[in-house]
Amino acid sequence: MRKIAFVSAVALGLAMIGAVAQAADASSYPIAGLTPNHRPLGAPAITTVKKDAAWYERALKGIDAPYPASVEKTVKDQGNWYSPFTLPGMSGKYDIRHWHG
Repeated sequence: MRKIAFVSAVALGLAMIGAVAQAADASSYPIAGLTPNHRPLGAPAITTVKKDAAWYERALKGIDAPYPASVEKTVKDQGNWYSPFTLPGMSGKYDIRHWHG
């Protein structure tokens, strides 16, 4: 009885692997993580960074001028990727830039 259950489980697992592989081949989207050192062909790429006055105002909210050199460099080098520097953080006594006030 245990042998039949084991063989059934193995057969089911192999069937699932085959279905996943077939679905991956049929998809036109790249699968992340298979080759992390290579950018997939056809993957979208950021070519420009739009930093208008509103972006700078938000990024520098709660920081008094003259801005420290480290802050100026961070803002200058910031691209279109996630950064906690330009978003509200914790509230209460930890809100030193007054994002939540």
